[in-house]
Amino acid sequence: MTFFDGEQRVVFVDDDEQLRAANMQLLELKNISVHAFADAESALSMLNRDFSGVLVTDIRMPRTDGLQLFAKVRAIDPEIPVILITGHADVPMAVNALRDGAFDFLTKPFAVDHLVMSIRKALEMRRLVLDNRRLNAAVSEGDSPLIGDSAVMSRIRDTIAQLARADIDVLIEGETGTGKELVALLLHRKGPRRGRPFVAVNCGALPENLAESELFGHAHGALSSSRSERIGRIEASHNGTLFLDEIDSAQPSLQAKLLRVLEEREVVPVGAVEPRAINLRVVAATKSDLTEAIRAGHFRQDLYYRLNVVRLRLPPLRERRDDILQLFSYFVEIAKQQMGLETFTMDDSVRRRLLEHDWPGNVRELRNFAFEAVLGLPEVTDRNGIAEASYVPLAQRVERFEAMAICEALGAARGEIALTMRALGLPRKTLYDKLARHGIDPKTYRKDAGSLRAGGR
Repeated sequence: MTFFDGEQRVVFVDDDEQLRAANMQLLELKNISVHAFADAESALSMLNRDFSGVLVTDIRMPRTDGLQLFAKVRAIDPEIPVILITGHADVPMAVNALRDGAFDFLTKPFAVDHLVMSIRKALEMRRLVLDNRRLNAAVSEGDSPLIGDSAVMSRIRDTIAQLARADIDVLIEGETGTGKELVALLLHRKGPRRGRPFVAVNCGALPENLAESELFGHAHGALSSSRSERIGRIEASHNGTLFLDEIDSAQPSLQAKLLRVLEEREVVPVGAVEPRAINLRVVAATKSDLTEAIRAGHFRQDLYYRLNVVRLRLPPLRERRDDILQLFSYFVEIAKQQMGLETFTMDDSVRRRLLEHDWPGNVRELRNFAFEAVLGLPEVTDRNGIAEASYVPLAQRVERFEAMAICEALGAARGEIALTMRALGLPRKTLYDKLARHGIDPKTYRKDAGSLRAGGR
């Protein structure tokens, strides 16, 4: 899975106009988005905890020099990668900055390929940091969003706590929408690897021609389309947790390579000769019965046995009906908050739908229904399957539908206005006008992105 969806960019700071322009042009020729600034103060306006890129700065500058800028960036977010450009006389200072957390430093004159390679590694690291933050937002330290007081959910929470401490590989089984990714994150957050990388990969979404490079990385010059080394998702999870979602959808060629990773705990990037040792916990998830896939010849039996150290089954919603009303109330509160509504009254038709529907989409389907209910949009039926009349005026229903469409687009984009504009096909001003009219705050979706994922996969 590629969880990160923001635009990655380089903030380049150098008071020398000619060098600044030359480096900006060279980086853009390498398809790297650049914002160049002549001084540190101007560059700081681009940097915050949501900044998705890397800062490259010269050390020798008037007023605020590069090391002072580095210190200010550390105060904003110590995980923003900073690459320092230095003269030979400044090397000792740059080395000290490395000890303080700078990502890299380059000594003038430097080859542009070295700068590009360092930037790309830094961008990959930043992408993983932001991925991990957004995933961690789904779980607060003291409150599990695995909601439900049924006996089966109580047992699952107890089992997760035990498995997390054991730090062993786990295979999670469950239908789509039952919360598999959330459970994987809980296993990570409640175990000894908390604070380390949590890297999620959707095996079913990996294009076959890019799967190896994405997972295993590639050596310098291994691919014609890239001259730099790439760290793969598996190596990026070193010392942390690798979550292999939809492992049942992995291509046969990929299954064989994953088996080696699981058995040897090492990875060989594309084009490399020597393997690289990795220390990681593997959590895999499947929505289908892997034993059936083995019998059908679609899944390797040896890989199944290696994954199936401990198996955890997540029940579908229809098997824990006692939790439905509690889950619905939880999602209604989220919907009310994000849509700026203070009240919601559940009528008999909605209550009947909650109790009688089988919920094949599980928690994710229930969440969507809660949002529709808050907006007065769902078409509910009576016991005979006949749609009940709605007394909401058409104009009001259209307004509510528009608000829901905007909320869904913001949720998918995690509050990113540019992505929401593209998804809805709206100009920026039109979108902001509609946000104001409906009382929708995009910041809520950045802050609460994890909460909406309580259903998970």
